[in-house]
Amino acid sequence: MLRLMLPCAWLLVVLFFAIAADWLPMPSPTDMDFAAAEQGPSAAHLLGADLDGRDILSRLAYGARVSLTVSLIAPLIGLVFGSALGLFAAYYGGAVRTAILALLDAMLAFPSLVFALGLTVVLGPSVQNVTLALGVMSIPAFARIARANALPLIGREFVLAARTAGASDLQIMVREILPNMTMALLTYGLSVTSVMIVAEGSLSFLGVGVPPPTPSWGGMIADGRESLERVPHVSLIPAAVMFLTVLSLNLLGDSLRQRRGGGRGGLA
Repeated sequence: MLRLMLPCAWLLVVLFFAIAADWLPMPSPTDMDFAAAEQGPSAAHLLGADLDGRDILSRLAYGARVSLTVSLIAPLIGLVFGSALGLFAAYYGGAVRTAILALLDAMLAFPSLVFALGLTVVLGPSVQNVTLALGVMSIPAFARIARANALPLIGREFVLAARTAGASDLQIMVREILPNMTMALLTYGLSVTSVMIVAEGSLSFLGVGVPPPTPSWGGMIADGRESLERVPHVSLIPAAVMFLTVLSLNLLGDSLRQRRGGGRGGLA
């Protein structure tokens, strides 16, 4: 029970700060207090200030908005388009299956982060483009999960009964097959959410993610990487927040998989 409560509590705290950042008594994330630059935790700056004197707690709160936006919308893109491709590849054979699998193999031929990095560079750095790039990156994985879960269902009695009753292919896929693999897709989606937080942080760390002055966790870690020996808190605090958030999401995903019987097929 504690294993489930602690991750939920941490995620609620992150969500609260992301939603209520505008109303909390914190400095603006872009305000520079040069007198407090590189200062550790204090009454004025509860988690300290970065190299430019910006409040770390405030930047973490506003950066949470970026991380949560990307980590929720990007998997949704992969879920919608990947599930459709996987379902069609499982239901139809011949040229349709061959074309879809070839497309997925081509996308998987690129390392995921390199693919997202290249797409972000082409589109330009912004929250929307980072989200789109990571969403496209997740499509092949969702498609494979959807296909793996759909294949055993196609020959089941309820599908044959629907086909005998005159249901169209689209009706069978949407009404009969999709609802029976929704839980597996959502369980996998929760795991992908944590991956997206790390991927967004990696792109921002490399300088092609969310452009400044918009704060992001990856950008905050990158800001202090050259001063780790002198002011380690500038990078370590956002790194710890990202670590705890990703860990909490993974623990929730594990709990959900265990509740549905170990997630057989969900991550196959």
